[in-house]
Amino acid sequence: MTRATALTIAVDESCTVSGILQVPAAARACYVMAHGAGAGMNHSFMAAVADGLAERNIATLRYQFPYMERGSRRPDSPALAHRTVRAAVIEAARQLPALPLIAGGKSFGGRMTSQAQAEAPLPKVEGLAFFGFPLHPANKPSVTRAQHLNQIRIPMLFLQGTRDALADMTLLAQTINTLGARATLAEVSGADHSFHVPARSGRTDAEVLTDMLDTFSVWITANTPRVGT
Repeated sequence: MTRATALTIAVDESCTVSGILQVPAAARACYVMAHGAGAGMNHSFMAAVADGLAERNIATLRYQFPYMERGSRRPDSPALAHRTVRAAVIEAARQLPALPLIAGGKSFGGRMTSQAQAEAPLPKVEGLAFFGFPLHPANKPSVTRAQHLNQIRIPMLFLQGTRDALADMTLLAQTINTLGARATLAEVSGADHSFHVPARSGRTDAEVLTDMLDTFSVWITANTPRVGT
């Protein structure tokens, strides 16, 4: 059985955001999960990831960025986004002090999390996981957005569709190779940035998500020493 709790997270004295904490009865870790630029924490993909991880005994805290809380389409400044990530991580640690934390999220949310980690290690976070890391703007190959990853010293998992217009797979693989053993690339064959696969692939989007979450679950076990202890 999974317990879901609505939370209010204080980013600073003048800003709060909403969050949803889902905790399965036998939780072994918690994923602090930020949303993408165009859709908030209640998007169907975010909810499906949270539900799927709960089935694998992984708790989640998903949360809004301030701009999404206000109903704006313009993302927050990086500084505010980073403060929000940090506040969400601190709240997860407060709510679930016995569990190892993994942080990250979908696209923009994952990138803001990695930037926050590169600036200063996020409290009690033992690894980062990205669903569709946005390496560059759509169809404009570049590695500029990945430069900060070199300053991260904890394990990282990149779950990436091979048809993702925001991540040239050759450039992403080269980037991950430079990061060494602390970075793992899990390619999702035929998937785009939303992890949609065409009918001709012979797989459904739901099957793709199941495979990704299985990969994520195994990676958590291998990269967070406290899991299962």
